[in-house]
Amino acid sequence: MSQRAPQQTPQAAQEQKPTPIAQALNDQLAEAAPEILSMLSAYGRRLYFPKGIISQSAEAKLKAHRFNATIGIATEGKGPMALPSVASQLGGIPVADAVTYAPPAGRPGLRKAWREKLLLENPSLADRKFGEPIVTNAITHGLAVAGELFIEPGDVMLMPDKLWGNYKLTFEVHHGATIETFPFYKAKGLGPDNGIDTAGFAARMRELAEGREKLLVLLNFPNNPTGYMPTPAEGEALAAALIEQAKRGTKLVVFCDDAYFGLFYHLGAPSMTESLFGKLTGRHPNLLAVKLDGATKELFVWGLRCGFITFGPGRPETADVVCEVLDAKARGAIRGGISNVPQLSQSIVERALAAPGIDAERAAKCEILRERAARVYEVASHPRFAESWTVYPFNSGYFMLVEVHGVDAEKLRVHLLDHYGVGLIATSATDIRVAFSCLEVEQVEPLFEALDKAIQELR
Repeated sequence: MSQRAPQQTPQAAQEQKPTPIAQALNDQLAEAAPEILSMLSAYGRRLYFPKGIISQSAEAKLKAHRFNATIGIATEGKGPMALPSVASQLGGIPVADAVTYAPPAGRPGLRKAWREKLLLENPSLADRKFGEPIVTNAITHGLAVAGELFIEPGDVMLMPDKLWGNYKLTFEVHHGATIETFPFYKAKGLGPDNGIDTAGFAARMRELAEGREKLLVLLNFPNNPTGYMPTPAEGEALAAALIEQAKRGTKLVVFCDDAYFGLFYHLGAPSMTESLFGKLTGRHPNLLAVKLDGATKELFVWGLRCGFITFGPGRPETADVVCEVLDAKARGAIRGGISNVPQLSQSIVERALAAPGIDAERAAKCEILRERAARVYEVASHPRFAESWTVYPFNSGYFMLVEVHGVDAEKLRVHLLDHYGVGLIATSATDIRVAFSCLEVEQVEPLFEALDKAIQELR
C-alpha cells in the first residue's frame, strides 16, 4: 500500500527555489539593483506573473480578429453577457466597464491618470523615476502586498508609537514582523515646538539598524490616529535621517502610507503638502520607497476599495528595470490573492479623475473638514478643559487625539456610550481618538463638554 507524502512545513515552503520565470526576474534585479533583490522576502523572490490564461488572453485580444475563446466570461453579441437587472443599475457606465475582469495591475487608463495626479501634487517627483501605480483593493490590501514582497518572518519594522491598530494584524500576525516604535511627539499639547520627534526617530532607527542588514520603516502621514502632518522642516529632517541611514549601509524599505493625503488644514503652522515618497525616491541605492495611497479618502469613496501601490527605487539609472520587475512580482501577488480589483470601482474612479470639476469638488469637501478641524482645535484646547485632557498636535486628516487625565480611556469610552450616547475610540490606556470627519461644526462643543463631564464623573 502506498504511503501518503508528508506535508510540507512552512520552513520547507520558504526554501522552495524560484521558478524559471521568477529567477529571471531576480536575475534582472541582481544586475540592475542588487540591493533591492536583498530586500525581497523569500516569497517575494519566488513571486512572478505567470504566462498563462491572463497573458494569453491579452495577446488574443490584440490578434484574435476571427474568434476569441480564451477568457472565462460569457459573451453575447459583441460584448459581455449581462442581466438587465444588473445593467440597469450602471447609469452611464458601459456594461463592459463594469462586469468584465480588470487586468491584475489595474485599468491602464486609471494607472496613468493616478500617476499624473502624483506628479501634479508632489513637485519633488518631477525629475524622479518611479513606477506606474498598481491598483490594489484599497490601501490595506496594498500594505499586505508590500508585506508579501518585502517582509520575512522576524524582520523588524519601525513606526510611530501613535499607530493604526490594523498594522499589527497585517504585519505582525499575517507577515510575522516585529513592530518597534519611536516617540511620535516631542511634547504633548498644542504649540509650535511640539511636533514630530524627528531626532527620536533618527536615534531609534540607528539603534534598530545596528547588526541588521535590512530595516523596514512605515510612516503614515497625515497620521491615524493623531491627525498630524509634519511641517516642511520636519519632513526634510525625516528624509535626511533615512538617507543618512541608507548611506551607513542599512537596506531600508520605507512604506509611505498616504491614506489621508490632501486633507491638510495648516492648524498652528503650515504643514507639508506632499508625500515623503517624493523626497525619498532616487536618493540612495539602499533606500526603496513604497507609496500606498488611494481614492478611498482622497475622493471620498471608501466602499469602492480602490487603492494604489507605487515603487520608488533608489538608483535612477536602473529604476525602469527595477520598477518593471517589482510590477511583475506585485501583479503575481495580486493574481495569486484576489485576482484583480473590481472593474466597476476602477471605472468610476477613472471617470471621476477625468471630470473637469473634480479639483473644485475635492477642495470644497476639504474646506468643510478644515472648518470642523479648526473648531475642534479651538474648543478642545480651551483652558476650561485643561484638567481633563491634553490635546496632541493635529493639523490634517480625519482625527485628533487627546490624552485624558486621571481615568482609564477604555472605561471612559464605555461610560460615554452608556450615559451620553457618545462614541469615541480608545487607542491606549490614556488616549482617546475623536473623528471630527463625522461631526458637524455645531456638534463639536457639545461632544467635548460631554467628554469633560464623563471624565469628572469617573474620577
